[in-house]
Amino acid sequence: MDQRVTNERRDDSAQSREANPAVGDAEKDSPWLTRLREHRAVVLAITAACIFVLVGIVVWWVSAGGYVSTDDAFIDARTVTVSSQINAQVVDVPVTDNQLVKAGTVLVTLDKSDYRAQVDQDKAQVDQSQANIANIDAQIGAQRARIDQANKQAAQAQAALTFAQQQNERYQGLAKSGSVTVEQAQQYKSNFLQAQASFEAAQANAVATAKQLPVLQSQRLQAQAQLEQMRATQEQARINLSRTEITAPVDGFVTDLTAAKGEYAAAGQALMMFVPRNVWVTANFKETELKSVRPGAPVSIAVDAYPGRQFKGHVASVQAGSGTAFSLLPAENATGNYVKIVQRVPVKIVFDKQPDVLLGPGMSVVPTVKVR
Repeated sequence: MDQRVTNERRDDSAQSREANPAVGDAEKDSPWLTRLREHRAVVLAITAACIFVLVGIVVWWVSAGGYVSTDDAFIDARTVTVSSQINAQVVDVPVTDNQLVKAGTVLVTLDKSDYRAQVDQDKAQVDQSQANIANIDAQIGAQRARIDQANKQAAQAQAALTFAQQQNERYQGLAKSGSVTVEQAQQYKSNFLQAQASFEAAQANAVATAKQLPVLQSQRLQAQAQLEQMRATQEQARINLSRTEITAPVDGFVTDLTAAKGEYAAAGQALMMFVPRNVWVTANFKETELKSVRPGAPVSIAVDAYPGRQFKGHVASVQAGSGTAFSLLPAENATGNYVKIVQRVPVKIVFDKQPDVLLGPGMSVVPTVKVR
């Protein structure tokens, strides 16, 4: 009996082992698993591509948050209007359109003849004023000598008066005692009165002579003022003469040239435009993008005129106000219906190194600022 049970159990185990492979064969025969196994290389490639794209998206999302960029940007510079400061005829224009010139290069030459004659005339007036001052100085010296002479004459008259007074007192006493005649006493009294009159005249002459000196000194001050005026006029004439040559203020380019030889240039008339070589970028960022933009932040600058090139720069400053606030007709939001619009704020970006290509005001650029 035990043997029969054992055999039955073995038969059941065998049947079970035969049934299990049937289930595995059913799973192995699933269509989608079969196709996956058949195209294993394709599946791995697609999986790797998806992972690569996902990683790229994550990297782009992380890095894009550290940059701000705008296409509302352009090259900017402080252009100069070159104009005449005097009225004169143009005799030479030694430059041409779009020419690069150095600082101090002559751009326009005006007629010098009238202004050179004015300089000579003013020089003659200055010489005349100097001669007038020299003449007054000589008069002052002579007057001081007269004052010294008058003072000495007054001192001499005073000594004579003292002697005459002593003589008069002596003879008046002698006349009373009868030692001398009355006539002699009267003679010495007369001498005393004459000496007194001479002393008073000498004193008056000394005072008058001394008072003449301030008059001459006042005339000298007046002549000195005239000399300074003549010198100022001469200096103005020299300045006007120097303005007959109009030179370049800095290194730059001659643009919009209108001056021509033979033309009469009036004071204030524009003769050309001058563009300095020192340029920068004015980028109008949205006000919502300025949270992390700070002076000194590095900038990569792409210029539309030179595709494929990147120029390095940095943020110099951020304008204290939006662009519309400084426009000719600023927005008046306190009247009418109000619609909120994101404002643009100008940001000045300077090049770390002056570009080796031609850049002029108004050229389009795309700056990208690294904010973190």
